[in-house]
Amino acid sequence: ALRETYRLAVIEADLDSTVDAEKVAAAGVPAVQLRTGGFCHVEAAMVQEALACLDPGDLDLILLENVGNLVCPAQSDTGAHASALILSVPEGDDKPLKYPVAFAACQVVVLNKIDYLGFEGFDVVAFRQRVARLNPRAPVLELSCRSGAGLDVWLAWLGERLRGPWRA
Repeated sequence: ALRETYRLAVIEADLDSTVDAEKVAAAGVPAVQLRTGGFCHVEAAMVQEALACLDPGDLDLILLENVGNLVCPAQSDTGAHASALILSVPEGDDKPLKYPVAFAACQVVVLNKIDYLGFEGFDVVAFRQRVARLNPRAPVLELSCRSGAGLDVWLAWLGERLRGPWRA
C-alpha cells in the first residue's frame, strides 16, 4: 500500500538470513539486508552502512525493521525519526508488563493480527491500559494485515509523520 503513494525502501535486520529482504524486494520495494551476526539490535552506524546502498535523496520513506525482539532494540538509537512497536495478538497482552522500555520508547503501538482476537484470550482493554501507563502519548492502532482492517489508520499515522517538522 505504501509503494503506491511514497518512494520507499526497507532496511531489514536479522541475525543471519535474507528471507525478509527477499520478500520485500519481490514485492517491488528496494530492500537492504543487515545481518547482525548475533547482535540483538541495530545501531545508527549499521543504518548508515545500509543507507550507503540506497539513494535517500530519492526516497520519501525508509522503513527499518529492527531485530525482532522487545528487549534490546528499544535501548539503542537507530537514528530513526519515529519508532513504531508492532505486536501480534498471539504474543499476548502481557508484553507491556514484561518489556516496559520498548513500549515507553515508541511513538505508536500497532496491535497486529487482530483477526486472532477471538482465539487467543487477548484482553485488548488491559493491553491498552498497560500501554497508556507506560506511554500515554502513544496511540494503539489495531490492524489486520490479512484483512486490511485498520490499515487506513496506520497509513494515515505514517503519512502525518512524513509531513512532520523534521521533513526537509
